[in-house]
Amino acid sequence: MSEIFIAKKTINSSVLKGSFVSKAPSNIALVKYWGKKDIQIPTNPSLSFTLNNCFTKTELFFEKKETENDSLDFKIYLDGELKEDFRPKIELFLTRTKKYIPFIKDYIFEIHTHNSFPHSSGIASSASGMAALSVCLMKLEKQINSDISDKYFREKSSFLARIGSGSAARSTHGRVVVWGETQDIEGSSDVYGVKFPYKIHSNFENYQDIVLLVDRGEKQVSSTVGHQLMNGHPYAEIRFVQAKENILKLKEILISGDLKKFVKLVELEALTLHSMMMTSSPYFILMKPNTLQIIEKIWEFRRSTGSDLCFTLDAGANVHLLFPEKEKDVILRFVESDLKVFCDSGKYISDFIGEGCIDKV
Repeated sequence: MSEIFIAKKTINSSVLKGSFVSKAPSNIALVKYWGKKDIQIPTNPSLSFTLNNCFTKTELFFEKKETENDSLDFKIYLDGELKEDFRPKIELFLTRTKKYIPFIKDYIFEIHTHNSFPHSSGIASSASGMAALSVCLMKLEKQINSDISDKYFREKSSFLARIGSGSAARSTHGRVVVWGETQDIEGSSDVYGVKFPYKIHSNFENYQDIVLLVDRGEKQVSSTVGHQLMNGHPYAEIRFVQAKENILKLKEILISGDLKKFVKLVELEALTLHSMMMTSSPYFILMKPNTLQIIEKIWEFRRSTGSDLCFTLDAGANVHLLFPEKEKDVILRFVESDLKVFCDSGKYISDFIGEGCIDKV
């Protein structure tokens, strides 16, 4: 299937230099992807909410080389600062995608990027970053080949993003995205993310996500290493079966609007993800003491109020609070009075489901 994304090498001679900008969101997986095979092919399907305020903005400057060669010529900047430590990951991404966008060998690139949230703190900066860069590259391909359809543009953007970072496949478009082939979701694919193809109940309209920044530092174990530890994990196969079953359950929940079932499934998925980390060999823990304190507070709040507030976690210590828009004022007061004390410098991000990367050429 990947062969359909191999681009023509032909360069439009008029495309000599210029720039493209893209803003791509982070996403929060409800059914988690953990474990992969080949080049970023998931071992189980996942489903995510696309965020709105947590995003990466990338501007890609390009200029045609004077002399044709096969080298990859680029520099990458974060907030105006040259980031040599980002170079290996971007070089690997471009090397892997060269087959599909061979014209990148014909240009000198400068990549300028900015995150609206702390880098490498468990809010999927690699997802939004790779998604934004991939959309910029697809804008360049679109200018080179104007015959590209909108459908091809969307699918290939997600395809390229996935090669850079698996979860980035879910960040090129929103609002609810499925990545990973499953018979329960029409059109689902291992090689790119697809929009959830069914009508979502109004209970999930403008669903809210407050990200509690428990730990804004670098993760002790990268997600890449964590995924690799699923190879030979004693509970891996059971987990993959569970994830596929939960995709079907979540599909039915999103259609029916059953918030009580949503709470149970989402929290179970979050804790299962971290249980895989704690039972791998070598084992590791990404949650912090304050992560557990917040979870206990959420459970206590829910018992005493009947709220539909729930939590989820990515591969890190930060806690995402998910809840219906109608509860926003109450939850914000709860965060201020009871939860922000557990955040790094009292910091949190108030967010909600967004539309994804909606930039157009």
